[in-house]
Amino acid sequence: MLDKSATTDHEIHPLLRSRWSPRAFSPEPIPAEMVKSLLEAARWAPSAMNEQPWEFIVVPREDAEAFAGAVSTLAEGNVSWAKNAPLLIFAVARLTSSYNGAENGAAIYDLGQAVAHLSVQASALGLWTHQMGGFSADKAREVFGIPEGYKPMVVIAVGSMGDADTLVDVLRERELGPRVRKPISAFVYEGKWGEPAKIIG
Repeated sequence: MLDKSATTDHEIHPLLRSRWSPRAFSPEPIPAEMVKSLLEAARWAPSAMNEQPWEFIVVPREDAEAFAGAVSTLAEGNVSWAKNAPLLIFAVARLTSSYNGAENGAAIYDLGQAVAHLSVQASALGLWTHQMGGFSADKAREVFGIPEGYKPMVVIAVGSMGDADTLVDVLRERELGPRVRKPISAFVYEGKWGEPAKIIG
């Protein structure tokens, strides 16, 4: 298995250090109990006013018709590798409040937290995830009958890691290449915008 654990400047949990987003997936099915565990982790994410403004559409490869529909929503560059994943999950935000029907400005943020919980739980189970913004939300609405007031935000490929040699050249190079992040000093300020944070030196 390809190990791309991050070289961090400061200590973080091993699950976070080892988590990354491969494109090479094995088509081996994921046990149902693992899928339930991923969704349970998402369920317990925090949300404003406990709105829990998330919905998930789970599409396993075993459901050939639904899986073909899911793949049809993906951008061309994602189809070549995501079609091999054993599970695709569509993460959808409910945009209005269940209390008063007003716009929920935190909905997309809260959905992101739920997906983050899911991805860390996947790491704990030895699974891998790759989140895709490259898909047609309109096509997803059509394929899955997603109603108005709900916004498909991301498609998540989930599974065991596959062989990088199955990827086309440009994706294989990215798969095998180093992971890169900005330093904390590039995005953390103290006191006011743009002021270097003393706490990080």
